[in-house]
Amino acid sequence: MTRKLFGTDGIRGRANTDPMTAEVAMRLGMAAGRHFSTGTRRHTVVIGKDTRRSGYMLEYALAAGFVSVGMDVQMLGPIPTPAVGMLTQSLRADVGVMISASHNPFEDNGIKLFGPDGYKLSDEIEAEIERLMEAPVDLAPPSRIGVMERLDDGHARYIEFAKATFPRRRGLDGLKVVIDCANGAAYSVAPRVLWELGAEIVKIGVNPNGENINRGCGSTDPAACQKAVLEAGADIGIALDGDADRVHLIDEKGRVIDGDQIMALIATRWAAAGRLARNTLVTTVMSNLGLERLLAAQDIALVRTRVGDRYVVEAMREGGYNLGGEQSGHVVLADHVTTGDGLLAALQVLDAVVTEGRPTSEVCAMFEPFPQLLKNVRFQATARPLEDAAVRAAIREGEAALGATGRLVIRPSGTEPVIRVMGEAEDPARLAAVVDSICEAVTRAAG
Repeated sequence: MTRKLFGTDGIRGRANTDPMTAEVAMRLGMAAGRHFSTGTRRHTVVIGKDTRRSGYMLEYALAAGFVSVGMDVQMLGPIPTPAVGMLTQSLRADVGVMISASHNPFEDNGIKLFGPDGYKLSDEIEAEIERLMEAPVDLAPPSRIGVMERLDDGHARYIEFAKATFPRRRGLDGLKVVIDCANGAAYSVAPRVLWELGAEIVKIGVNPNGENINRGCGSTDPAACQKAVLEAGADIGIALDGDADRVHLIDEKGRVIDGDQIMALIATRWAAAGRLARNTLVTTVMSNLGLERLLAAQDIALVRTRVGDRYVVEAMREGGYNLGGEQSGHVVLADHVTTGDGLLAALQVLDAVVTEGRPTSEVCAMFEPFPQLLKNVRFQATARPLEDAAVRAAIREGEAALGATGRLVIRPSGTEPVIRVMGEAEDPARLAAVVDSICEAVTRAAG
């Protein structure tokens, strides 16, 4: 069964526009509640969100749907996406919900669902929930209507959980850390974790107003964090995105450290300690060839997947691996969490900085990346530019031009009508010419 509403990361769209409306959210709550309700016992759902204005509307609409079919609702308020997965497990809830559009602007929003194991749902379950959304609703009788309450200690539970992933006899005393929470879901918990571990913290992006999430801050716009690191003379900057499931770091010189370098550091340290399951890292087709060559030189295997952290997690679960992620900063530490967690990934790097006693710039300089170029071409929703003969020909010519010293990854975005054209090569000029040629062909085909 194909899915119409769910994309690569839940349901997403412009707030108050189909499908991101209160009506759809309520029907989704009814359908998901019906799917996860079995037997006569009480069933529970936990609902978290980021700081978007539309989160209130969707939060209460979802809750109304769940309670109407007999599920009890625990409201978490603004909290990171990985915390929802963790708390779904910890509270033995039947389903978890995160209301967020991640790194998108505040006008957008999204809904992600987690199963009772804390993992995002499979394509098959999402398709079944869509089917139930179109079926007649079997409402609970008055005596079985669910109840709704706020979970007051959700933040405290996640703070203690995050701290427990850091070595107990080690602290961050003497480190000055800039933490940029993107005016998003981690604005309260992330600074608290770092402070309780002993760091001197400089906080930015911690004043959400419902409209400033990801605006001029966070992992997708790290300039503010870079500036703060240099002005404060900080040892490191941590830039999270709106729902805190991804991170980019800033070294003491103000340079951005992406997910590939973070994964390289963690993978090599875990391998040396015998902690890296099956001596393998899982990442996507977007990760740099420099990462692949570094791992090969250290006899660490690399498994590549489609773009999307859900596909990374699926491969990790199927293969029994415990480390994976994306260049964009999703880093999945499966010994601790079920999805990407920007704060936990940053703590792994901070542990390396503390134990090695070297600057962040040296600790995180794991490999020299191949020149990489990514361009986006927007298209009409009805167009199919990748099926165009001229586009296919341009791609073939580009692959031939790059040969064995480079590669191309051309794919449609899973969240917006955009074709992403990414290339890597040792020769930057040749790479730019190839990518531009393909983008021109896609633009013509997109009408």
